[in-house]
Amino acid sequence: MLASPVVSGRRDPWNKGKLVGQKAPLKLRDIWAIRVRLEIGDRKRELALFNLALDSKLRGCDLVQLRVRDVAHGDRIAARAIVMQQKTWRPVQFEITEPTRKSVVAWIRHAALKTEDYLFPSRLRLSPHLSTRQYARIVEAWVSEIGLDAGAYGTHTMRRTKASLIYRRTKNLRAVQLLLGHSKLESTVRYLGIEVDDALEMAEQTEV
Repeated sequence: MLASPVVSGRRDPWNKGKLVGQKAPLKLRDIWAIRVRLEIGDRKRELALFNLALDSKLRGCDLVQLRVRDVAHGDRIAARAIVMQQKTWRPVQFEITEPTRKSVVAWIRHAALKTEDYLFPSRLRLSPHLSTRQYARIVEAWVSEIGLDAGAYGTHTMRRTKASLIYRRTKNLRAVQLLLGHSKLESTVRYLGIEVDDALEMAEQTEV
């Protein structure tokens, strides 16, 4: 009589072979490398998405559900906008810089979008707007195109990038907290990885 094969109940962990933890923010040179590629390629939708993702510092789920009315007043793109965050149900305000306004209005005109339309409609019939999964794939393509390791970056890269740059320039943690829409300062510290980064920076500047 043949013995029954032993079936192991063990499964490989979900993160085996994957990079986990905080996704790295982009550096200024990375931002411009991606932006130039999108501009040269006349990729209007992606350029508007990239610029607005950086300015808004929104989570992917909030970014993809933006409607034209959220950022535009008639034919004019607002200098500031405010949206309700899905995760916290708290409003968050963000700036829309001049270059971003130009790219967004160019996209709206190109796509002939109306006030009630989603700003980034999906090209798939199953979804009225760009999905977070589609957005993640787009971000992965952006970083891969400029030679970065796609596994180290993600949609939270776009949320963290400008916030990290603002903190590095000002050291104003409270301002960054407000911009990210965090209810607790501790969340901002943890999200940006500030304590670790600052400690490493000090260590690098200290000779023994």
